[in-house]
Amino acid sequence: MDCCTPSGPSGASAALGGDLASKVVTRRRLLQGMIVTVGAAGLAACGVRSSDPSGGSLQPVTLAFCGQLLCVVPYEVTRDAGYFADEGLDVELVYSRGGGDAVQALNGGAVDYAASSFDAQVGAVASGATVKRFMTTGRLPLFALATAVETADDITSIEDLAGRQIGVSSLGNADHTIMLYVLDRAGVDPSSVEFATLGTNLYDALRLGQVDAGMVQEPALTRLVDDGARELVNFMDIDDATEVFGGAYEFMGIAVRDGEQEERAEQLQAMSRAMTRGLERVQTADVSELLAALPSELTAGEDLDLLGDIVERYRSSLWPTDVTLDTDAAERVITSLTEAGAIDGTVTLDEALDTTVLA
Repeated sequence: MDCCTPSGPSGASAALGGDLASKVVTRRRLLQGMIVTVGAAGLAACGVRSSDPSGGSLQPVTLAFCGQLLCVVPYEVTRDAGYFADEGLDVELVYSRGGGDAVQALNGGAVDYAASSFDAQVGAVASGATVKRFMTTGRLPLFALATAVETADDITSIEDLAGRQIGVSSLGNADHTIMLYVLDRAGVDPSSVEFATLGTNLYDALRLGQVDAGMVQEPALTRLVDDGARELVNFMDIDDATEVFGGAYEFMGIAVRDGEQEERAEQLQAMSRAMTRGLERVQTADVSELLAALPSELTAGEDLDLLGDIVERYRSSLWPTDVTLDTDAAERVITSLTEAGAIDGTVTLDEALDTTVLA
């Protein structure tokens, strides 16, 4: 149950596979591997800080998170601006195969913290994981529902999807469960729809008409609309999300192993202060500065003007300026997962959230 499987800006999967150790990869290891692949510049250009601006040593912290581009932005911006270092932290960003693997790494003790989509965390808690989210960094899922190019004139509403084939990354993933929720709200029997599991890159399938509609990410959405496809619902837009869900839909955030909150209290507060500054910078900095904060290996060969337009379009919707948890937004996720049958409804907010850490 994960919408954060890492994809480059083009949507190509960067799955690592294997056991837990091979499902998470430090930023340095990820970039080293990508240097071999894309021939990009060395790590010295990435600006990783290793010392306290005041001259002291930094406290090492490992933070696992998914590698999807729009998930990455606030974390890399916070790191690049030195906000973690200003708080005395040397935060090592750990790119994982997806949010679910990040939560698994946290629950298993492989990392100190994990940032994931909330649906991935709720799924893990439903399966017995004891981790709690204590701050939010993203308030909307990174999907939009679009038609194929050739069906744009025939499919103009959710009701028109009855009897159609819809592409999703995988059954049980966030895009699939959200789609089930949307169909149910629109009065469309989900059993009348055929779901095609196509991984994270649906661009070609929709461009070529291999499916009638699909749940896509950016920049695939922008490119499809330019090709003539129709955008039905954009969950990355706060207005569309409010119409569907009733408001924000808790997405990216940072979790800690339950029971460690007290001993890590100062560190949790320091991370929240750093991320708050990072999120504020995401809203106010020139887009070119935000893109410059990303590892060049993640953007090599991509259309930076297009990526800049995407960040500019969505930053006020996707990313909050306050890391304080929105319990209503979190409740909407649990409700949609329950109604879609992804969980049995036994997970409560108290099991998944700790709202006292930043109180």
